[in-house]
Amino acid sequence: MQIVDLRTLHSRSLEGLFQEEARHWHDELHWDYRASIELIRRFIDSRALGGYAALENTHPLGYGFYVLEDHKGLIGGLFVSPRCTQKPVTQALLSEMLAALRNTPRLERIEAQLMPFGSELDPAFLSQYFLLHPRQFMLLPLTESVLCGKSLSSGLRIEPWSDRAFESAARLIQLAYADHVDGQINDQYRSEAGSLKFLRNIVLLPGCGQFLPEASFLVRPATGDRLVGMVLTSTVAEGVGHTTQICVLPGYQGHGIGRQLMEHSIEALRRRHYDSLSLTVTAINKHAVDLYQHLGFRTLKTFAAGVWQA
Repeated sequence: MQIVDLRTLHSRSLEGLFQEEARHWHDELHWDYRASIELIRRFIDSRALGGYAALENTHPLGYGFYVLEDHKGLIGGLFVSPRCTQKPVTQALLSEMLAALRNTPRLERIEAQLMPFGSELDPAFLSQYFLLHPRQFMLLPLTESVLCGKSLSSGLRIEPWSDRAFESAARLIQLAYADHVDGQINDQYRSEAGSLKFLRNIVLLPGCGQFLPEASFLVRPATGDRLVGMVLTSTVAEGVGHTTQICVLPGYQGHGIGRQLMEHSIEALRRRHYDSLSLTVTAINKHAVDLYQHLGFRTLKTFAAGVWQA
């Protein structure tokens, strides 16, 4: 087996892997991953993507890539074909990426949230001293959704997403995740600037599907403009939505706002004849997991969010 730098390859040489990876995303997660693969192709062919591929007699077995962002590295993808012995290939690719990242000056942190297809990824990350947070990928067939239909408190109002809400939404994310496990997983949540970057990625760029403002909502006090809750939704395949963000301001939590936001999103998707809605949630966040289960979501796959700190 040979490990080569992605920047020495043309994306055509990985086409078989891309097609196989897209099939797994579609078949296991109801997700059309082709737009993401097209971005990966473009970055590889422009020699702008850090990462490695594993080859056996010029035949690709797997690939992985990473990006650098300020003081941290983000492992954005790692796919090894289930048609080969995955464990040694996975470990070799991960070791090469981590060695490159750890040799980057002033790098303090590495994050990874990778979907496993076939071989478990957790042992490879644990062997590299990552702290892992179990997460769940959940799916709701919209015809099976269980809605309570209750209205928001009279002291609150719900309204559609507006691009004018970017700054207030970033502040909401920072405050909502200040003492939350997801703030440990994604350090963008810890600052207003980082939260704004996260929002722009999911709203303006195809960072997580195509943003769907018609199924995204904000909650404010009836007599004020302060943002106290929001849900953001994207389209990730024909007829499939994905909740990219839902959060409620501390002090307003525990009063059914999160459920009302989810129900508004579900109803908006139903009106547009969507079939299903997916989301990811950190398993230790029991209140959120219970809410999603009560709405009718079921877990399709478990995976881990990993963090390494210098």
